Amino acid sequence: MTRIDDVARLAGVSTATVSRALRGLPTVSAATRRRVLAAAEQLQYAVSPSASRLAGGKTGTVAVVVPRITRWFFGTVVETVEDSLQQNGYDLLLYNLGGREQTRQRVLRTANLHKRVDAIILVATPLRAADVHALTKFDLPGVTISSGSGVPGWPCVRIDDVAAARTATRHLLDLGHTRIAHISGDPDDELAFTTHLDRRRGYQEALRAAGLRPDPSLDVESRFTIDGGTRATAELLARGEPPTAIFAACDEMAMGAISALRDAGLRVPQDVSVIGIDDHDLAGVLGLSTIAQPAADQGRLAARILLDPLGTGVTEPYPGLVPVPRAAGGAPRTPASVILPTRLVVRDSTAPPRAH
Repeated sequence: MTRIDDVARLAGVSTATVSRALRGLPTVSAATRRRVLAAAEQLQYAVSPSASRLAGGKTGTVAVVVPRITRWFFGTVVETVEDSLQQNGYDLLLYNLGGREQTRQRVLRTANLHKRVDAIILVATPLRAADVHALTKFDLPGVTISSGSGVPGWPCVRIDDVAAARTATRHLLDLGHTRIAHISGDPDDELAFTTHLDRRRGYQEALRAAGLRPDPSLDVESRFTIDGGTRATAELLARGEPPTAIFAACDEMAMGAISALRDAGLRVPQDVSVIGIDDHDLAGVLGLSTIAQPAADQGRLAARILLDPLGTGVTEPYPGLVPVPRAAGGAPRTPASVILPTRLVVRDSTAPPRAH
């Protein structure tokens, strides 16, 4: 059986060069590529992806870590990351933390990631000091998505959660609402997931800018799920006078809020307006007003940024992204953070408060 070493010997190059040439990477000159292809054809060499990767000291795999794969945002991001990686010859190794601290420590601190993968993408995974220390020791390229904290030298792709929440709350204020409730994230959920803190901050900033004082009785914590939104809204209604509007920290919670309001005999938006954040796939079907965030674009862009230091030769610019200048010698300079825009999408779930 012909091996990659045989092709390298006949072409007069290293096995790593053969691997790069047969993968079509631009780091090989045209003349060398022709010589390698001719040698491979002469020896009837069939390319083995795994052998090609190992010849260059690579696994051909990227680790992607998510808090809970069942959530819409995480699933959407992972799907687009995997698509981008596969187009460039890389496989995805998924680590789903599932809300378990033991799994988190095993994956981020004790798992031999540096032996299994060539790079790491962390999706909305808050990091403790011990996590950062362990990931830094791996000495692998990485990118974080929608994370409040990161690893030194790793770029982050995210939205401005504070600004998104301000926009959602301001939309309700502009409609004339003043008694606006907020369904926020559970601080004990998602292994210290912090997005809900930024969204609460934006909600409170918008209220204060309008001359209103945030009312703790209108702020309920729950899980980032439909059931979490249902439970939180039921708790809000049990506290007494219902709000005229609800800003939910995500669309799934907003969907649960609408369900609970209807079960209580309240109409949306005639009695209570509801808005979320995400632009979930079902938001349009349900007529939910929301702040649309580019979930798929965050995954696609994170993969695009990561593929450059992996030497895949991906050079096409990402739509809307300002090209990152290169340092001397052509080494890429990755940005510390790339913030993608969000936009207000007004549908049927928000309207001015009805006159009493």
